[in-house]
Parts: sequence; C-alpha cells; structure tokens
Amino acid sequence: MNKQTTRIGKNRLVAAATGAAIALGATSASAETLRVVMQSGLRITDPIMTTAFITRDHGYMIYDTLLGVDSDFNVRPQMADWEVSEDEKTYTFTLRDGLAWHDGAPVTAEDCVASIKRWADIDSTAKPLMTMVDNIEVVDDKSFKVQLNTPTTLLLAGLSKMSSRAPFMMPKRIAETPASESIDEYVGSGPFVFVEEEFQPGIKVAYEKFEEYVPRDEPPSWTAGGKDVKVDRVEWLTMPDQMTAINALQSGEVDFIQQVPFDLLPLVENASDIDVNILDPLGAWTYFRMNWLHSPFDNKLVRQAAIAAVDQEDVMQALVGNPEYYRTCAAIMGCGNVNGDEYGKEWVVEGQIEKAKSLLEEAGYDDTPVVIMAPTDLAMVVPQPIVIGDALRKAGFNVQMKMMDWQTLAAQQGNQDAPSEGGWNIFSTYSILATSGDPFGNTPLSTDGRESWAGWPDVPEISELRLDYAKAASVEEQKEIAKRIQKIAIDEGVVGPLGQFRIPAAWSSEWSGFLESPITLFWNISKED
Repeated sequence: MNKQTTRIGKNRLVAAATGAAIALGATSASAETLRVVMQSGLRITDPIMTTAFITRDHGYMIYDTLLGVDSDFNVRPQMADWEVSEDEKTYTFTLRDGLAWHDGAPVTAEDCVASIKRWADIDSTAKPLMTMVDNIEVVDDKSFKVQLNTPTTLLLAGLSKMSSRAPFMMPKRIAETPASESIDEYVGSGPFVFVEEEFQPGIKVAYEKFEEYVPRDEPPSWTAGGKDVKVDRVEWLTMPDQMTAINALQSGEVDFIQQVPFDLLPLVENASDIDVNILDPLGAWTYFRMNWLHSPFDNKLVRQAAIAAVDQEDVMQALVGNPEYYRTCAAIMGCGNVNGDEYGKEWVVEGQIEKAKSLLEEAGYDDTPVVIMAPTDLAMVVPQPIVIGDALRKAGFNVQMKMMDWQTLAAQQGNQDAPSEGGWNIFSTYSILATSGDPFGNTPLSTDGRESWAGWPDVPEISELRLDYAKAASVEEQKEIAKRIQKIAIDEGVVGPLGQFRIPAAWSSEWSGFLESPITLFWNISKED
C-alpha cells in the first residue's frame, strides 16, 4: 500500500478545530511548503454540490478534468483527447496514458462517464447539453463515445467548463453518489492529494504533491497544459481578519494572499520583498440575486425597483475605491466580452431612487421584509449587501440584514424556504468574466425555476434562447441571441449587475511561477534558491 492509499483511507472528515488559531509552524521543516491565505475558509468539499469559488479551487487541487481551456479560449485536451465524426454528432474521447487515482487504481472510461453523469444532474450548462445527447457509451477501458442528436459546440464547452461546477473526474464508486448528496471520500487523479487527517473545516486545508501524477508535456495555460507541481505541500490557512493576513505575509509566516483587500493594498504594493499583481486580468463582475419563489420578489416590478435603486458607482467605491481596478457595466455577459450588450444601462448603472419608488407603488408593495444575506469574512463581497440595503431602504423597502460567514451563506443559497422560515430574499456574489461571456458559462442566466441556480428565476424564453445559442451556426447569430437574452434578463429582473473589478494578489518575492489565470492555480510555483 503506497503512502497515498494510507493517507486517504479514512472517509470521514476530521472534526473542525475550535478557536481561530492556526499552527503555522506545524509542518516538517524538510518539506517545501507553500502557505497561502485564500478568500475564505473551506467547509464544503464536494465541488459538484456548490458553485462557491473556494470549493472550486479545492477541486482543482485534487481532481482533474477531461478538457481544459487556454488563455486564448481554445478547448484543449487534458485527461483526454477526442475525435469527431463527419456529421459532428459522435465524439470519441480517449484517455491519455499514465492517469491514476490517488489510491493507485487506473483511471477508466467508466469512471469518467459516471463523473459526467453526476455533474450533468445538477450543472446549469450540462442540463441543456443533455437534451442534445442521445447516449454516452463506454467503448473500452480508455475510451467512451458521446452521441448527439444535433451538432453543438456545447459538448466541448461543457466538458472544459472552468468555473461554477467544473466537471471534475472522480472514481466511479464516488461519482455514483447522487448529485443531491455530498460525497464522503476524496480520491482524485489531480496533481495534489487532500490530506484528510489534517483538515480543519474553515481553518486549515493541507495538500501534498501526488508523486504519481504525470503532467502533460505542454506549457501551462489557464486550465490547459502541464500541471507541473514543484512544491511538496500547499497549506490553505484561514485568516478572517485581513490585517492579520497582511501582517503574516510581511513577517514571512505565509507566502501568498489570494485576494488583497483594496484598502490594504498600500501596505504591500511598495514593499521590496512582496510582489503584487493581478493574476486574472479579465477580472470579475459582481451582482445581486433575488429570490423569485417568495414575496416580494415574486413580482417583476419589485425586482425592477431593486435593480433601479442601486447605484453601481456607490457599490464600486465601497468595494474597490480606486477606479484603476473597476468599471461600471450593465452587461450581464460582461463589458469587453463579445456578448457584452448594455441594454438597460440608463437605469441599471446609475441609481434611480424615484424610479424605484414609482415601481414599488405600481407593484403595490406592502412593506414585506426583505432579508439580505450579508457575509462578514469575504472581503470581495462584504460591501455589496451594505450598499444594496441602504439603497433599498431609501426606495422604501423594509430591509433586514442577516449576517453570517461566507461558507454559511454559500450553504444557505440553496435554501428554498420562505424568508420568514429561515430563507432569504437577496444575496450578492461575483463571477469571473472569463466564464461569463456566454449564456451557459454565465450561471445566473439559468432560468428554469426551481431547477436553476439560487434565486430560481422562471423565464422559459431565456431557456429556449440558450438552446438556440448552442445550435447557432455563426458568432454573429450568437451575438444577436445574446442581445435578446440581455434584454429579457434585465426586464425580468433575473440578476442585478453591480459592476466589474480586478482583484490583486500578493506573494513573497522568494516565490515565482504564479500563473495568470481566472482560477488560482498552484502548479508551476517554486521557491527561489
């Protein structure tokens, strides 16, 4: 039995440690360890169960994907290559040599088919994709076929999806867990092994290099190319107080901070021994989501009132402050992206309190409380609910703030109960622009009611247009469909855009190799001699 088998033999998570202290010096001095502070603590460890970025990042540590996307948005082979039939309806995927699970077993086509099916049961891209799939069939141990009923670009786009439920591959016995239930065994084939016995939920996560991982013989580019791990361990350490994290970086107790709060940038950007850079130049867009299932946002006019009330400049000033790092934008699919139409700009970007009041009056709003979930520990989302709450109060809403840590909020997103029974009305988050430029990668544009992502908008016309987009014959046709989706989404109040921003990271100058990517990746990084 090799050391990976021993390490992951337990299926139960270690109970969460009490208190906020982190033992920074607990690792063996002989192991080259990269210590990082992530955006929040990790508690949800199943990357299919949530769209939370921290869980997605955890997924990239221990799992691999069949396909990747490079910095030119090209779909590239990762675990598998593919061939396409002349009629573009049959795709044959063949696994590359050298793929093994962390327990030593070889990766098989059966594992991958089971993983695809679990992902497809819940993902907002996979669900429409599966309406175009007739069959997924295992050919042999290393290959499988996907039979389509109509040609579509969505198959490769889905299997290479970078964020908000990337289709990570898992052993068949784990992937057969229903998508509605969390897995309790964490065996991947990715470049790192999850050190389960050291896991302290919300406090510390440890990963060790998977010695048997065989990276592709290609330069790394986003989620494509070679995942060449150059450290022995990576430890994620949670520090809810951002100043504590900055002090730890300055003193050498940690090596990397994933997201530096904008108000603390001056403390690190001129330091001679600290590098500061934006690893995702495309950046992110932030938005708020309303719950369509319950009053008052089951009324379109009330949703429009909420969007009209909020001023994007107020949000961006509270979140970022420095215009070098942000811009206002009404485009749900992103200003700067090919589908970045700004329909509604005149009332979506600049706050229109009087318009909001008029819409509330027309809707007959009856002072129903609006419960806004507000995180206390994720710097990139803390200000938005505060600004939203203030704007909604000015417009005449009865606002109630519900404070919680980010991982609790992420877990609560799926709560469909009425706000009076523990549910919610509004929450804010953000998505990366690299995956938001089309109606499939853009998670908020899933509008299939209770089958959609949190908020559960029910707009059949958008669902139909998304399928039309997947079958479109040209980029020009897709752009026209995207414009129609933008208009309907704004008019119906599917999502409230709040602006775009870029997030700086900081790390000790002793380390190099951090990759520009929409996802924070921990391969290719090494310590200077």
